[in-house]
Amino acid sequence: MTPEEQEPLDPAIAARLKRDEQGLVAAVVQQFDTREVLMLGWMDEEALRRTLTTSRVTFFSRSRQEYWRKGDTSGHVQWVKSVSIDCDGDALLVEVDQVGAACHTGTRTCFTSRELEAVKGERE
Repeated sequence: MTPEEQEPLDPAIAARLKRDEQGLVAAVVQQFDTREVLMLGWMDEEALRRTLTTSRVTFFSRSRQEYWRKGDTSGHVQWVKSVSIDCDGDALLVEVDQVGAACHTGTRTCFTSRELEAVKGERE
């Protein structure tokens, strides 16, 4: 069965999503066991449906206007462990078992060596 032949996203889940003007929701991807934040991707209803039903993470590329699965060309697959929606419905947390690098630059996470200088706060 092709993706086009599959049932659409559960309407109850779709109703909870608050999409941007392009119909997309941010998806934060996190390693399930270490809690390491790996990357941020974008999903529409179809990308979320594929993620929930195939055991692999599917994103929607804003630049190419097409679906893509992490690892299809690199082998650096993201195996779905859980998917959560935030309280506002405008963000998803996708916990995965990441094989290899998550970043297209070849690093484990898209946030490696990219920390910005910030004044650090302390609890009183």
